[in-house]
Amino acid sequence: MKISIAQINPTIGAFKENVQKICTFIELAKERGSDLVVFPEMSIIGYPPKDFLERPSFVADNLKALDEVVSKTTGIAAIVGFVDKNPESAGKPLCNAAAFMNNGRIESKHYKSLLPAYDVFDEDRYFEPSHSVSPVQYRGKRLGITICEDIWTQEVLPRPLYHVNPIESLAKQGVDIIINISASPYELGKIEKRYKLISHQARRYNVPFIYVNQVGGNDDLIFDGNSIVFNRNGKIAAQAKDFDEDLLMVDFNQRLPELLSKDLSPIETIYKALVLGLKDYVRKCGFKDVVIGLSGGIDSAVTAVLAADALGKDHVIGVTMPSQFSSQGSVDDAKRLAENLGIQFKTISIKEAFNTSMESLRSEFKGLPFDTTEENLQARIRGEILMALSNKYGYLVLSTGNKSELAVGYCTLYGDMCGGMAVISDVPKTMVYDLARYINREREIIPQSSIDKPPSAELRPNQTDQDSLPPYEILDGILKAYIEELKDANDLVALGYEESIAKEVIKKVDRNEYKRKQAAPGLKVTSKAFGTGRRMPIAQGYTG
Repeated sequence: MKISIAQINPTIGAFKENVQKICTFIELAKERGSDLVVFPEMSIIGYPPKDFLERPSFVADNLKALDEVVSKTTGIAAIVGFVDKNPESAGKPLCNAAAFMNNGRIESKHYKSLLPAYDVFDEDRYFEPSHSVSPVQYRGKRLGITICEDIWTQEVLPRPLYHVNPIESLAKQGVDIIINISASPYELGKIEKRYKLISHQARRYNVPFIYVNQVGGNDDLIFDGNSIVFNRNGKIAAQAKDFDEDLLMVDFNQRLPELLSKDLSPIETIYKALVLGLKDYVRKCGFKDVVIGLSGGIDSAVTAVLAADALGKDHVIGVTMPSQFSSQGSVDDAKRLAENLGIQFKTISIKEAFNTSMESLRSEFKGLPFDTTEENLQARIRGEILMALSNKYGYLVLSTGNKSELAVGYCTLYGDMCGGMAVISDVPKTMVYDLARYINREREIIPQSSIDKPPSAELRPNQTDQDSLPPYEILDGILKAYIEELKDANDLVALGYEESIAKEVIKKVDRNEYKRKQAAPGLKVTSKAFGTGRRMPIAQGYTG
């Protein structure tokens, strides 16, 4: 049997476009001589559809779209992810489903057994789990069809998440191939963890394993693709592209080969993920051009490079907005970056607007010292300018703050936090430097001076970030331990961090939750990003 993996990039709720894409891949697989083509989880709809699932019309349109796909399966079988109505009278109204279709009809439906309700997932909100699994017979093979989370059951995990194991159940029923259709979001280290899990199961149950993953960006989530086939010995037999659509065919009539896995550096996968996530967010939200405030610093420089790579240089506008506190070097660095990228570049001074605002407030602030009020005023004037350009020309504003700043509130509401997408809001500052070095690996794109100079908001004379924050190497270590690894102050001290610094960082993180609730959506690349997957109260009194 020849099986094709159709690694596609669907858009949530774009039924016409998704069906057209699925049908195109079916025809391509048929032309290549495939007997079966397999699509990702919820490929009819796009993942995750969230509360669209509460709309009866949305579910009905998904079923109509499925019927269109079924009609295209003459001479080939297909496995397609969709949402079905729960056939039982009790339980949640819907099931996360896979349809096995062949010769113009659906021969069987298979429902997801394990419903994740952690991190960014909330499937238990909508779906009823399957309470049994059974294989499908096709071309002399018994195929075990599973959906995404159904494979996350094994002892290779730090703690097994479920009491049932659909893979083990299928193996006991004598399946010849296990197929898992998935929409598994990217995060740093996830690809390797996923491969280890699947390889272990292929070996344990002595059965080949096909894993097909969605690719593309949907809001804050990025899907890396990296669909893969393992032989019964747990060795890689075939591997699809990363961060791109692909159609990969494997001939199960022959002995499956053993290949080496791709060797991608962590920073390369982060870069590719951010480019894909930004490209799809802009495209799927109906924008063409983006505008970025270029400060001459490393954060805005990395954001601009990602945007130019994702959208093309003609669709990126960089704006420098100098004040009386901006150094000439920073203005020059911003201009040189724009020239290196070939993007549009504008200079709009905020000096006059700032002076006018200060004059308006002169009597109100009489006798009071210059402080963060005046600093934030500058940031808000810049945000106002970027949003004005957005309104006038239809640009999407990209904010440029990194995870370290967002974590401790080193950012200004309605100022540098303005925007429709916070591209690097899940990238710690130390990783921003890694990205800059990766970008400059062959030639200087980001001016070296932007990388070398001490980070500064340049909102007052001689200001640097380290006036208010610990060194970023220390800060990022504390933030990773506290936010991603859920360690407390005592744990941080045990790790070697100074107690006063650890407690102050924790205090800043907790106090600035209200800012993050108002931030632009960001792209998730770590195990715990601000946004959907981290749900913390704003009004609270816990200090443990």
